[in-house]
Amino acid sequence: MATPPLFTPANPSVPQRTEAAEAQANIHVVCAEPSIANHFLAELRDKDVQKDSLRFRRNLQRLGEIIAYRISAHLSYTEQVIQTPLAETRGKLLHDFPILATVLRAGLPFHQGFLNYFDQSPSAFVAAYRIEGTAQVQVQVDYLSAPSLDERVLILADPMLATGKSLVQTYRAMLRFGTPRQVHIAAVIASPEGLAYVAREIPEANLWVAAIDEKLNEQAYIVPGLGDAGDLSYGSKL
Repeated sequence: MATPPLFTPANPSVPQRTEAAEAQANIHVVCAEPSIANHFLAELRDKDVQKDSLRFRRNLQRLGEIIAYRISAHLSYTEQVIQTPLAETRGKLLHDFPILATVLRAGLPFHQGFLNYFDQSPSAFVAAYRIEGTAQVQVQVDYLSAPSLDERVLILADPMLATGKSLVQTYRAMLRFGTPRQVHIAAVIASPEGLAYVAREIPEANLWVAAIDEKLNEQAYIVPGLGDAGDLSYGSKL
């Protein structure tokens, strides 16, 4: 399977080589080539379609499934004898199911997409959020629950990779549960700045995104982005 271009910004005029490309070669852009993933992503962005929160959650889930499938090609399999009703044959079974981690609450429907494919995977959950109204983006991690990560494959999923600080801080907090042998970080939409930051701070990770957008604005939100994934999934918060 050919690896798609590292960067496909929403705005074609944006240069496709960025700091992230130099810092990390293991970046996979799912919507860089035509597929149904592009349709799901377009619906996620559409402010009229976003009025249907059920459809919004389902599209996040679908993109999680697609990225889970892509990641599955990089995992280990064991060949075993399988008995069908008619004869024996051989099949390749996943060697061990990855641990699936996500950031509450926006990550829940995206996480479910991964869980639909890796249905025997244990899960880890993190409550992390940005502290607004500060000169620089600060991240607070309030809750973390995870199984042992030692020598396991870890998939850390969060729909929006903006500055990348919450993902990096979440990953570092998870290391108290052990050191994984393989790390995959998945997002639906990433900014070039955030992708570069995560690639630099977690060089051992494979990074999977549906699309890379143009930039971060002055409030550190992704442009063109799609809005607040948590609010669109579950309703606005105070």
